[in-house]
Amino acid sequence: MGAESSETHPSGKPEKLSAAFAIRAATEQFGALIGRAPEAVSGIRALPDGGWSVLVDVVELERIPATTSIIATYRVDVDPAGELCACERLRRYTRGTTDM
Repeated sequence: MGAESSETHPSGKPEKLSAAFAIRAATEQFGALIGRAPEAVSGIRALPDGGWSVLVDVVELERIPATTSIIATYRVDVDPAGELCACERLRRYTRGTTDM
């Protein structure tokens, strides 16, 4: 992904990694790493180094009814080149749960 992650200005300097590309890079790489397709992106934040921190929601355990399925939110960090550099699970919850 690194070669695709940033375009260059005529000056030859790489442009800043866009949020849209960071989301795509994070979800694709993280999905391949854990072997599950991400369900949703619930947040994104720019990092001081030019990378991005993306909150990715994944179904960890499917149940019937679907409202009882177990969802996990992971923080997935990508560096300025769009390469996954860190991830950690932040929380697990049932799909039917709401934040108070």
